Amino acid sequence: MEKNFFVKSHGLGNDYIVLDQNHMDFKLTASVVKRISDVHFGIGSDGILLKTDTSKADFGLRIFNPDGSEAEKSGNGLRIFCKYLYDYEFTKAMEFTVETIGGIVHANILETTNNKARIIRVDMGQAVFEPSKIPVNLGIHECINEVLIAGDREFRINCVSVGNPHCVIIKGRLDMDEILKYGPLIENHAAFPNRINVQFARRVSSHEVEILIWERGAGYTLASGSSSCAVACIMAKTKRTGNDVTIKMKGGDLKIQIDDHWNIKMTGEVREIASGHLSPELLKDIG
Repeated sequence: MEKNFFVKSHGLGNDYIVLDQNHMDFKLTASVVKRISDVHFGIGSDGILLKTDTSKADFGLRIFNPDGSEAEKSGNGLRIFCKYLYDYEFTKAMEFTVETIGGIVHANILETTNNKARIIRVDMGQAVFEPSKIPVNLGIHECINEVLIAGDREFRINCVSVGNPHCVIIKGRLDMDEILKYGPLIENHAAFPNRINVQFARRVSSHEVEILIWERGAGYTLASGSSSCAVACIMAKTKRTGNDVTIKMKGGDLKIQIDDHWNIKMTGEVREIASGHLSPELLKDIG
């Protein structure tokens, strides 16, 4: 693989740029992440996926938000990364593991088209409801149906970690203006020391849920794998749905399966957008 080669792909409209740390002439600092992710001055993306070396799994992955911060885990990002590994022949296996800072993930390529991965299932690990491990600073045993004041509004919140922190708010109807206004207030609320991902969720049936997403470090997002997992877990925990649910987002649908021990599997489509090389002029601009 040539130096500074990149691939840009999307999972249901949630797009990431993939780079390989062993084939780069530059260090991926926060400012560089922001520049490359910028839609005007860079390539434009919802974040960057960096392939790294690891001795704990088949492959290593670091996930960066477009504001330069680092994420523990991303469901769409993981599926995009797995497609990259398979399509560019880092592996011929249909099953392999990926180490993230949010834990080791087991991945399965379920369906291919023209020898390119299309449908991918990833094991997202185990949901955690203990507030100190999410983390949430509310001094409670579990953050289920708790009151949170954000700006001029009171919300009933439900919090869970699926390798990264999530705040799920169950609604009778979904309002885009509402999540755009209150999403950033909830994300940066003092109750969440590491900030938090925010979802407004509406039950459609016992096996379908619609959501809107405000992603930590990225803002409003068309789709999110970890958000889908978090919502599915909260809906199952509060007995609103079963353990096998379709999460419907603006970008498309994801299938989420939860076992009796809160282990989560997520299945969905990934598509490549473009590939190429970072230009000498961009490399000069980022130093």
